Parts: sequence; structure tokens; C-alpha cells
Amino acid sequence: MTTTTTSLHAPLIIDIAATELNDADRRRLANPLVGGVIHFARNWRDRAQMTALNAEIKAIRPDLLICVDHEGGRVQRFRTDGFTRLPSMRALGELWMSDAMRATQAATAVGYVLAAELRACGVNFSFAPVLDLDYGGSSVIGSRSFHRDPRVVALLAKSVMHGMLQADMRNCGKHFPGHGFVAGDSHVEIPVDKRGLKAILADDARPYDWLAGTLTAVMPAHVIYPKVDKRPAGFSARWLQDILRQRLAFDGVIFSDDLSMEAGRYIDGQLLSYADAALAAIDAGCDLALLCNQSIGDGAPLDELLEDFGAARDAGRWAGKAASEARRRALLPRSASLSWSALADSSPYQGAMRLLSQGDLVE
Repeated sequence: MTTTTTSLHAPLIIDIAATELNDADRRRLANPLVGGVIHFARNWRDRAQMTALNAEIKAIRPDLLICVDHEGGRVQRFRTDGFTRLPSMRALGELWMSDAMRATQAATAVGYVLAAELRACGVNFSFAPVLDLDYGGSSVIGSRSFHRDPRVVALLAKSVMHGMLQADMRNCGKHFPGHGFVAGDSHVEIPVDKRGLKAILADDARPYDWLAGTLTAVMPAHVIYPKVDKRPAGFSARWLQDILRQRLAFDGVIFSDDLSMEAGRYIDGQLLSYADAALAAIDAGCDLALLCNQSIGDGAPLDELLEDFGAARDAGRWAGKAASEARRRALLPRSASLSWSALADSSPYQGAMRLLSQGDLVE
């Protein structure tokens, strides 16, 4: 297939329906507005299938960023055919309480195994780690969080990120400025955090401050913090530009969270179209906008997004940003990945697996 040249800025991350590409998938992935694809468990059958799928995606567009939510614990899309069952981040936080240095060592091993196994199957990037604090009441965060203490979260997250980087994978801290305080699940409602900016910056957002020079990407929360802005953080220029970019000096990629979520399209009391939601997120400061789980069935929402976003571009409502495109491409691996067999035989992988096994951190 002929490679399609991207435009100045390819801001959309979309999904595919199944374990193989169909003609609609190929057409959408060739669209110059598309910058990447996100996989889910439905896209997985086994390692050979996933490797072949990703090779076909790269044959369409070598620059496409192939992503997955693969954190460990209950959020791990690939769990069979040799993939290591990684611990929850809470398990690392619990280990910290008994042996802090052992916990940082194990966290690095987790990050390396996570990234190296994904890369061996052709995946470029995982949306990890979670930086939310564990207040004990969040149904959607829960064991995905390292700890209640932002210092522990920052240090363990940095260790996970170091392990990922050893496998030549970048990272994504989420969900800025913090999703752990609210009990609501933004997949099905719009949570509201009524604390003021000073309290949030002193606690939940501290890991983003401490890790600003280490994080390569950030995903904001679909949460409203009304004492700071009436819009959810992912649609708020106050949060993304004034606070994250300027005050905290973060210069990596900002992804929107999934725009298909219940909180993903309500802005100023109105339900926006997918294209208008993506435009609003980008206008607020996001570099890339995600729309997930819309390829299933006829995929009409994805086609609508691409058509309407293209129309907005042609009408002058949106112009690509060279800086955003450079950030997107910076998330791509620099090196060739190892095959699965070469990875399994490698000393770094075997060493990481020994560390995890010694701590009873894998199933």
C-alpha cells in the first residue's frame, strides 16, 4: 500500500474494530488527520496476530503512533500468550511501606517488562503511569494509584517511567490535575471536585510539578474543578496552558481523555459533536484528541469525526501546529524492537522478571 504523507499536524487518535484491519480501518488510518490508533482487548487474539496487525498499520503510515492502555493490575489489555500479568500500582505502593528501595527497584522492573513486551508486538506507547492519589473512595482509580502520598506516587512513577524508557517507550502521566479525590467515574458522569487551586496544587498536582521534566505526555481528567474553571480540565485553557504549560513548565504532549466518555463532550452545559469536542480540547491546549470504541458496528461516528474535522480545517476553524506534531512524533520509539524470542533471551528482561518473581509481584 502506498504510504500517505501526513499534514502539518495529525491530531486524532482513533480505534479499530477487531483483530484485523478492514477496508474502513485502512481508509481512516490513511487520513492525514489521524495521528495514531489505540488498541483494546478486543483487538487482541495472540502475539502473532497483534504483531501482524501492527505491521500492517505501519505499512499504511509508518508515522502512526500505536497506543494501548496497559498499566498493570486491572487495566492491562493483553494478558495471555506469554504476556506477564503485571501488578497493580497499589501493590508497589504497599511494597514501599515495607522497603522503599526495593519498591523503586521493582517499579523499574515493572516499567521495563510492560514496555518491552508491548514493543515486541509492535505497540509504540502505553498510557501509563497513573499519577492520581489514592484517597480510598474513587471507584475508577482505586488500585490503579500507587499511594495517597504524592511523594511516594512521584518516586514510584519515576521508577516505572525509567523502566519504560529502558525499553525505548515514552510515558503518559494521568489524570491531570488529579482524579483520585472524587468518587464519581467520568466514564458515566461528570465528577466535580470542589477544592480550590491551592489545595490541588499542594497535593494531587504535586507529582506533575516534580516530574515535569521527566514526563513525555500528560492526559487531563474529565473532572470539573469549579473554583478554578467551569470546564472539565481537558477543555480548560486555564488548566492546560496557564497551569500545566506555564506554571508547571510541562512541554510534552497533552492528550485529551476519551471523547466518547460521558464527561467527554459536555462543555458549558452543552453536548458537543465529536468533532466539536475534539476542536474544543485542542483549542484549550491538547495536542492530540482521542475518540475510542467508535469503530464497532458501522463506524459512523469515526467517519463523522474525520469529515467534520476536515471541514473545520477547510473553513479555517483549525490550523495544524508544528509544535504539536513534533511532540507527537517524539513519542515514537527511536530504536527497533526486539522479537519476542530475543527479548525473552535478553539479560535485562530476565533480570527484571527475577526481580518481579522474587517479590511475588507477578501471577
